[in-house]
Amino acid sequence: MNKSAQILKIVEEKGVLKQLVFDNTLSTFNIIKSILNKLSKEYNQKLKAQDNRNWFEYRNEGIFQCEFKVAGDLLVFYMHTNVFEFDRDHKIWSLPIAKQDKDSTYSGVISVYNFLSDSFKYSRQEDAGYLIARIFINNKKHFFVEGKQQMGYLSNNFGSTEITEEALRGILESAILYSQKFDLLVPPYDSVKIVNVNQILESRKQGIQTGKRLGFSFNSDDISGSNLLYTGG
Repeated sequence: MNKSAQILKIVEEKGVLKQLVFDNTLSTFNIIKSILNKLSKEYNQKLKAQDNRNWFEYRNEGIFQCEFKVAGDLLVFYMHTNVFEFDRDHKIWSLPIAKQDKDSTYSGVISVYNFLSDSFKYSRQEDAGYLIARIFINNKKHFFVEGKQQMGYLSNNFGSTEITEEALRGILESAILYSQKFDLLVPPYDSVKIVNVNQILESRKQGIQTGKRLGFSFNSDDISGSNLLYTGG
């Protein structure tokens, strides 16, 4: 096969595959939006707190992003528009499906970030958010979730079933619960004992930088470690 034929063959095969992965990921993301909207209404009906600052709120921020406010936290859900393959050191290559079907590992990615809701309310652009989970979807709507240890349970059945609304609700509620257990910690005194004039002047505009693990190493605290957590299909 000459080079021209090889190029056309690769573009045709991978193009179809990646478009299918994109479509599956987008349809999954739309289901996530619907579930989050339902959860906000369901939780608010059951919530006993009268202070509306503790209410749940769903916000649609466009085709590829949405937000879910939980009291002082904001979960940002972001769908990447590109399709990815995994590096050779990733744990997915140890799964049977990755060895049996070379197309199965091409995946769309939906990321879940945890921010402080005040970071957006007061436009504190320097505040930090943390990735707490990534949902991967392939060409057959098989999925797995990668994230922190407390987010779920390790399973190795990626490739057996399609993602469902029930499974997605479980993932989303795990992320919400995790965000509420992931507390804002006071930074060490020595790390904030000196501040320059520019920082104070900037703080008048957007506040001093704040994040849930500001002053600490995120990867060395009690929630360290990224794992293949939930592979329901």
